[in-house]
Amino acid sequence: MMRDNRHTSTYLFGAICPRRAVGAAMIIPGCDTWGMNLHLKEISTQVAPGAHALLVCDGAGWHQRGKKLIVPDNITLLSLPAYSPELNPMENVWDYLRQNKLCALVWNTYDEIAEACTNAWHFLVNDPDRIRSIGDRDWACVNI
Repeated sequence: MMRDNRHTSTYLFGAICPRRAVGAAMIIPGCDTWGMNLHLKEISTQVAPGAHALLVCDGAGWHQRGKKLIVPDNITLLSLPAYSPELNPMENVWDYLRQNKLCALVWNTYDEIAEACTNAWHFLVNDPDRIRSIGDRDWACVNI
């Protein structure tokens, strides 16, 4: 059996709005505050005029408010308790994309990886019912 020792990778930052059945995503080479700032800026352009987005975040270092994280005025970050990924609707999105579009595949180049991520994301956001079914949480109640 031959072992594949390639280690090229990328990161797909994504967010969805189940109510409007839309999403915003970016493919970037690393997970850090710089990437999160770019993603927040992209999300802010997708928020409906006059609306405010509540962005559910886990405890990753680049999700933490601080001097370097720039949160647009139309977004509020909601930090989840530690070890509670089941509360984050995006975890279901990532599971769905991995199982249906990104599993058991090997790509030869970074560009091929980025293209696969792009195609997977478009598969998701081009079907509003899919976004709603994966991301909607009618049992969630958030008091800010």
